[in-house]
Amino acid sequence: MPFLTLALLSGCITTLVPILSPKVSHEPDISAEFRYDKQRIAVLDSEMAYVDEGSGAPVVLLHGNPTSSYLWRNVIPHLVADGRRVIAPDLIGMGDSGKPDIGYRFADHVRYVDAFVAALELRDVTWVLHDWGGGIGFDHAMRHADDVRGIAFFEAVLRPGKWSETDAGPRALFKRMRDQQAGDKLLIEDNYFVEKLLPAFSGRALTEEEMAFYRAPYLEPAHRKPARVWPQELPFDGEPADNHERMTATYEALKGSDVPLLLLTADPGAIFTAETVEILRTDFPRMTVEPVGEGLHYLQETSPRAIGTAVSAWIDTLPKSAE
Repeated sequence: MPFLTLALLSGCITTLVPILSPKVSHEPDISAEFRYDKQRIAVLDSEMAYVDEGSGAPVVLLHGNPTSSYLWRNVIPHLVADGRRVIAPDLIGMGDSGKPDIGYRFADHVRYVDAFVAALELRDVTWVLHDWGGGIGFDHAMRHADDVRGIAFFEAVLRPGKWSETDAGPRALFKRMRDQQAGDKLLIEDNYFVEKLLPAFSGRALTEEEMAFYRAPYLEPAHRKPARVWPQELPFDGEPADNHERMTATYEALKGSDVPLLLLTADPGAIFTAETVEILRTDFPRMTVEPVGEGLHYLQETSPRAIGTAVSAWIDTLPKSAE
């Protein structure tokens, strides 16, 4: 039975997940320190914060819910040490980026990332995508394929789902989070994604220093809207219809594309189970698959060195940039 099913079986959801979430082996010396100064750039009606380290063709690290560029803190050094320019933005409304009065729907995040890439004039990009960073990054990359060198991804939102193919535990949790009243209680009042799901699916006990970094953007309930909206955005059985149509088109474009792909896998994983990986192997025969050890969903918190070195080694196999 997939880990996510075990972790979300019936019971009091707000307390059960931490109790049942196993810890896995992790790399030593994982630092809580964030060593990088963030830059800021005007994007549409707001601004986005980002890390920009190193030189050369850009490697863009895109996070998801409910994290920020902080999630990549222990991955970045391995890429920079190999001569990469690493850019890690905070999605709009998340991390240290601006918090404009918008809906924070999938399409909103795509617009801001499109504008961020344009503002920095990024070309020949290698994308590294996690969680909802996957949905956003794949969407952007398939509309700007000429500017994409390759896409590495893991535990990423990639395609629409079906309730019938979702195990009982995850189905119950997602339906509760998508319910207006119950979702507001969990995700706005209780800050459930930060306080429960993030530590539960990190694969190790996060320190108080690490949790303080993750909590910082969401100390005020009014700032938790992005984390509240994201669970409503994943299309199940065709709803939301606009997201279903958009993600389906992106997935089909990805299948027909020749953009190089790298899938990083972990044991047991959370959403990319062994069964899912086999489906992706069939749909993307050009894809390279590289295991990074044990892990759940937030693999950056257990295998940052393995992620950084695997991505860097794979980039060395890609066609050289035009610079």
